[in-house]
Amino acid sequence: MVIPLYNKAPYIERAVRSVLAQTEQEFEVIVVDDGSTDGGATIVERFADARIRLIVQENRGASAARNRGIREANADLVAFLDADDEWHPTFLGAVLDLCRRYPRAGAYATAYAVYNPDGGMRVASIAAVPPAPWSGLLPNYFQSATLGEPPVSASSVAIPREVLEEMGGFIEGFWWGEDVDLWGRIAFCYPIAFTHRIGAVYHTEIACRACTRVQPVPENPFVASARQAAKRGLIPPEMLDDVLEYVAAKQLQTAARNIQAGRPDLARANLAWCPTRRFRQRKFSYSLMAFIPAPWYRRYRGLKAALLPTVTEPSDSRPRQH
Repeated sequence: MVIPLYNKAPYIERAVRSVLAQTEQEFEVIVVDDGSTDGGATIVERFADARIRLIVQENRGASAARNRGIREANADLVAFLDADDEWHPTFLGAVLDLCRRYPRAGAYATAYAVYNPDGGMRVASIAAVPPAPWSGLLPNYFQSATLGEPPVSASSVAIPREVLEEMGGFIEGFWWGEDVDLWGRIAFCYPIAFTHRIGAVYHTEIACRACTRVQPVPENPFVASARQAAKRGLIPPEMLDDVLEYVAAKQLQTAARNIQAGRPDLARANLAWCPTRRFRQRKFSYSLMAFIPAPWYRRYRGLKAALLPTVTEPSDSRPRQH
């Protein structure tokens, strides 16, 4: 399994210990320190366990760190865990059970709990799947990801190495949405197995701080992937409508961020390729707002906050550094 690490010293020990506490004990842990400056690598070095391997590289981003871990891994099935999240003890057992039952799936994901800074906990709401305790192949990945919280997150999934190699791993050069891009590209080609068994804990402390940054984003990388797949006829016809609605949701999230960041020009570009029936009213509202001059947003912050939702991406697309 692969843990990308960048300035998460307060959390990395918790993450590693959650791996060592697995009921399934046959694994390797590859921690890729991506140029941290807070001593997180030193904490990893203190673990006296031969299964843990630390790799240090210059800072290149979360995707580059994950891809490095994939290249270094020896296993045929590669799981991921963010350095500030943790696994439940049964996570590996759950994904291995899915793998045995559905050997042709492209990814194996578990449900996950969401812990908030105030100490509250809830189970992520996964839509368009049979109720718990169901497990199986997702009926429709894109519908699930559009209507609810992501069924796949970067801390609750394992992917066959051959699928990762076929997809070219995580797209690099993006700080937001690069994991969503990979899940979507996999879903074009393979079914995704899912279980309601809670396998991971997603901690929102770091994500919430990152989401307070109002930073323009040209485009979610999956939107470009979907556009290219559509042009090449790679999206199955029965999947197309749900893919377009999922793309629309991503475009609207991105447009909202760009409006908040004072870049209505980018928001207009996002909305130009936003084919949707489900979100037509929201698209219309954002389109109007994207034609208001940017200085007005900076002057009328209260109005902006009232009209636009808080731009907080779900767990598989959280804009946080590793």
